Amino acid sequence: MGGVTERRTHRRYDLSLPVLIRVPSDKELESQKGKTRDISTRGLYFVVDEDPQPGSKLDLVLTLPMEMTRGTEVLVHAFGKVLRVEPRIEDGTKRMGVAAVIERYDIVRGEAARA
Repeated sequence: MGGVTERRTHRRYDLSLPVLIRVPSDKELESQKGKTRDISTRGLYFVVDEDPQPGSKLDLVLTLPMEMTRGTEVLVHAFGKVLRVEPRIEDGTKRMGVAAVIERYDIVRGEAARA
């Protein structure tokens, strides 16, 4: 009836992970830090201070904590696109919630990323 239709096709996991977001532009690569709210193999929802525009390409680096990866920091370098942006209030601060699709990703051990 008047309900919302679920369009997700991949299981989502409620995970709060640090994420570095870069939006390629005509200038240089601008970056900002954010936190994921949930993630799947094909998408994620994260919260940031400044909003990228829907349709923008994204270059993301997620840090998986050592507790999840048996003692070694693991980075997920993902490339995707912004699907939607919505204003949110978190801890009394206006932030932006961003839903994005992941088009491809690579998993890199932390020490290899720093080499």
